[in-house]
Amino acid sequence: MRTTVNPPLLLVAHGTRDPAGPRVVERLAAAAAEHLQVPVHVGYVDVIGPTAAEALEGIDGPVVALPAFLAAGYHVRTDLPEQIAASGRADVAIGAALGPAPEIAEVMRERLLAAGWRPGARIAFAAAGSSDERALADVRTAAQLLGRRCGQWLTPSYVTTAAPATAEVCGPGDFIAPYLLAPGLFHQRLAELPVAGVAEPIGAHPAVVELIARRYRLARRAVPAA
Repeated sequence: MRTTVNPPLLLVAHGTRDPAGPRVVERLAAAAAEHLQVPVHVGYVDVIGPTAAEALEGIDGPVVALPAFLAAGYHVRTDLPEQIAASGRADVAIGAALGPAPEIAEVMRERLLAAGWRPGARIAFAAAGSSDERALADVRTAAQLLGRRCGQWLTPSYVTTAAPATAEVCGPGDFIAPYLLAPGLFHQRLAELPVAGVAEPIGAHPAVVELIARRYRLARRAVPAA
């Protein structure tokens, strides 16, 4: 028996019908493959395919599955493990969700500056929303991380599911900081709000690639021996 030193990575995202979303995930996968020097595959837990189980069919040997999510809600804690269990594979180690993390907060600050925000202008922190209290706790942590970098206390708001709704709390002079990895319906809704500016999603930023690499290395320690 030996441990697989550098197993392939399966990057698992939520999924969206907006083609711009999968393009971001594919760019992250390509950059992570170059950075880590391991094969990186892509799967999705909802909306589009391949599912995590389908993606695993094309990967031989032990695998690190990494949820490309910004909070550890239902999809991370339940959907992904269930899909992997359904595959019948016992050689898959599941890593931690990407967020919350200081790297992501710094990228969000960069996106705000690019949207025209300057220190002193009010920020509305906008996340996708969840009915999972653990995911909402992650979002609150993410808002605190960004708030420390921007010099103001940030209370999360949500595009859907949770309260308060971003549309109800933002004003004409606000800048919206989307806690979203990729473009899609949620970012489109934020972009339609009457505010001073809406930052771009976090996207395939080099800091996110570094974060993926860090999460991969931590999860790699739990990969079953081959």
